[in-house]
Amino acid sequence: MKKFNELNLGVSGDSITQGEQWSFHVYKALNMKSHHNSAVGSSVWYKRSVECGGRVLTTQEYGSPDFAGISAGWEPTEDADELQKRMNNCAVVHIRKFLAEVESGEFPAPDIFVFAYGTNDAAECVGSAEAALEGKSAEDADLFTEAGAMRWCIQTIMEKFPECRVFVMTPIQSGNPAHNDKNRVIIENMSAVCRELSVQMIDCYGGCGICEKFETNGGEGRYLIDGLHPKANGQQLQGKFVAKEIYNNYFSV
Repeated sequence: MKKFNELNLGVSGDSITQGEQWSFHVYKALNMKSHHNSAVGSSVWYKRSVECGGRVLTTQEYGSPDFAGISAGWEPTEDADELQKRMNNCAVVHIRKFLAEVESGEFPAPDIFVFAYGTNDAAECVGSAEAALEGKSAEDADLFTEAGAMRWCIQTIMEKFPECRVFVMTPIQSGNPAHNDKNRVIIENMSAVCRELSVQMIDCYGGCGICEKFETNGGEGRYLIDGLHPKANGQQLQGKFVAKEIYNNYFSV
């Protein structure tokens, strides 16, 4: 088995993952070789469409001549350019960008890859895991559903990097009980996809130590700064948990 200081870490997710948060603590705790983080705030797993000024704006293909970019924006707006960038802010686009960066030599191929999406996903966009998992090719999956986008993203990483070990993190608990109700629906769907693709799920919701009972709905609590996003001690706590899970469960393939 390789030592962790020989392994490259790739991660992708939303605002709880972007920058130097839990994944940076994993990278440092395991003394890994590199850390390639493609996370963007406000992102979801799946492609989307929105109407604006009589136009329908749909998630674009990364690298296409008219690709508008990616935005982490979330406040209400009628700016069509901004909305197009928001529609592009999903795991499907992030993974195409990640692949392009590896292929260009900007980052090394990952030995371990961790997905960390779901907290921004809408329950009505979950889709059918059974339908998403039909057939051998991920290209037939409905990328406008969470299940279909998950299948495509995970299988794409597994196919592009056959020796890479893939993990999928669940969302953490927030300070809002209604949001956690939604997250449990999301997690059930994510679990079904992970099981059939034979990738390990890391249960941050039920194991990292961040608990709704000690958080507020919109303000600062024990580990969350606003009831949703971890502050420094929460980032470190989540990072320690994920590092432990990877350390205990990693094996080379």
